[in-house]
Amino acid sequence: MLAEALLLVAAVAPADSRRAATAAELRALVKSGEPGLAALVRRDGRTVFEQGYGVRDLRTRAPIDGRTCFRLASVTKQLTAAAIVKLVSEGRLRYDEPLTEALPGFPAHGRDVTIRHLLTHTGGLPDYERLMDEAEARGAPAWSPERQIRDDEVLGLLGRATEGRFAPGSRWAYSNSGYVVLGLIAARADGRPFAEVLRRRIFAPLGMTRTLAYERGRIQVAGRAYGHTKEANGFREADQSSTSATLGDGGVYSCLEDLAKWDEALRTGVFFSEAEARLVLTPVRLADGSEPEWPREPGDDNLFPGRPVAYGFGWFLDPWQGRSRAWHHGETRGFRSIVDRFTQEGISVVILANRDDLDLLALALKLAALQLGR
Repeated sequence: MLAEALLLVAAVAPADSRRAATAAELRALVKSGEPGLAALVRRDGRTVFEQGYGVRDLRTRAPIDGRTCFRLASVTKQLTAAAIVKLVSEGRLRYDEPLTEALPGFPAHGRDVTIRHLLTHTGGLPDYERLMDEAEARGAPAWSPERQIRDDEVLGLLGRATEGRFAPGSRWAYSNSGYVVLGLIAARADGRPFAEVLRRRIFAPLGMTRTLAYERGRIQVAGRAYGHTKEANGFREADQSSTSATLGDGGVYSCLEDLAKWDEALRTGVFFSEAEARLVLTPVRLADGSEPEWPREPGDDNLFPGRPVAYGFGWFLDPWQGRSRAWHHGETRGFRSIVDRFTQEGISVVILANRDDLDLLALALKLAALQLGR
């Protein structure tokens, strides 16, 4: 009922009323002096709302604004996928290229896994966080926020596995492992570190000057928000985890100002050709032609167990209220993020938070609903 009511309000509300309703929705979530969020709403190529709420960290109390950089977590995946698409277009990679060819030396269980499988979460690679737990149980040194696992170590764990989770193309399961591997594949194909691949192929051409793949100890993030977790007596800084150093699955930091440029490049076709965009935004089908489903087993990355899922190259493509959309959210220690694009209506919502207690999936749809009833 709430979504229908918001659509009714949007249908009759002028732009000023929509902005006021959006601001009221967000102000209610963040108290003065708390970690907070930054929200962007774009309509037909124009920014109609951009505002920060709360503070970047609890030490400096610097306010959040449109240039504050947040960890994107899994929103990174659309950027990793975009880099792969460009490398394929240049002939450096092929979508049907086996993992054992793209990364020579990868063990036999990767022989039937293709780059397309990795892009669409149908490759069946083992979950590297589970492999970390198993390695630690066998006596390996524990990973931690101070001793974070790196991409090459993820590759090492995957290389020691003897089999995948399922036959490639036979099922769908959200795979951080697959996107770490895609980052490594992109780096090898381009002959540069993955952070530099992203900078040269996406961030610099689009003028995304504050966006980067973060590598602790090697680079600083200007205007950085630090992550926080909510506890009974308030918020505690919780900025890094044992998996915060991996890149292709979630290592990018960005801000509203730069993500508006990314959204505009997608809207206008500046970045992807028509053929590339069609590939990126086409939901995968399984090898037998059937529609994939979320795994039935509960899990941290399993949002909707047993339900159908539509996924392209780095984007969820499930419709909402009968409207086509491309979206992705991210969750990691201390951060939440979401990009929600209603492509036919020309409406985009971006929300970045440096706290872990907000449901951004629901919040983004509330903000979209205020815009969608023309």
